[in-house]
Amino acid sequence: MITHLRGKLVEKNPTYAIVECAGVGYFLNISLHTFSLLTDEENIFIYTDLLVKEDSHTLFGFAERAEREVFRLLISVSGVGASTARTMLSSLSPADVRDAIANGDVPTIQSVKGIGAKTAQRVILDLKDKILKVYDIGKVSQQSNNTNKEEALSALEVLGFTRKQSEKVVDKVLSQDTSLSVENIIKQALKNL
Repeated sequence: MITHLRGKLVEKNPTYAIVECAGVGYFLNISLHTFSLLTDEENIFIYTDLLVKEDSHTLFGFAERAEREVFRLLISVSGVGASTARTMLSSLSPADVRDAIANGDVPTIQSVKGIGAKTAQRVILDLKDKILKVYDIGKVSQQSNNTNKEEALSALEVLGFTRKQSEKVVDKVLSQDTSLSVENIIKQALKNL
C-alpha cells in the first residue's frame, strides 16, 4: 500500500525513524543497517513495507530497495516474523544475508541473536532457490566450490592439520583460482601449510 516516502526526517534512532510527509508523521521501524545509511539531511527518500495484522499496521523503512526485498523474503518464511527479520538485517548486511542463504551458510544465519539451528535451516531451505533466481547467482559454481572446499578440508584434517589452520590456507588457494579440483586444492594447500 505504501511503497516509499519522501519527506522531512523529524527523528532518527537505531530502531525507528519518523518522517513527515505533507504534515503527516510516519513512524518507521528500521534496522541498524538503514540507520547507518540515513543521513542527517532534512529531506529523505525511504522505501517502505506495510505489515497489516489483525491488531496492528506496522510500517518498516529501508534505505535501500535491496534491503526491503531481503526483508520481504525473510518474513515469507514460516516462523520468521518482522522483528526477527529486522534483527537479521541489523546484525548482517542485506548482501551478507543473501550470500549466506545462497551458499547454505547455516552458522552465519544462526549467529544472529534469537535464531536457532532449525530456523536457520528453514530460512535457507525456503529461500535458497528464490535468492539464486532473483539475484541470478550461479548455483552450480557455488555448490561445487563449497563441496570441493569441504572435501579438501576433510582430507587435510585426516592428514593431521587443524581445521582452522587448513581453512585459512584453502581460502587463500581458492581466492586465486576457484575452479580447482579437490586434488589440486589439497596439493596447493600442502605447499603452504
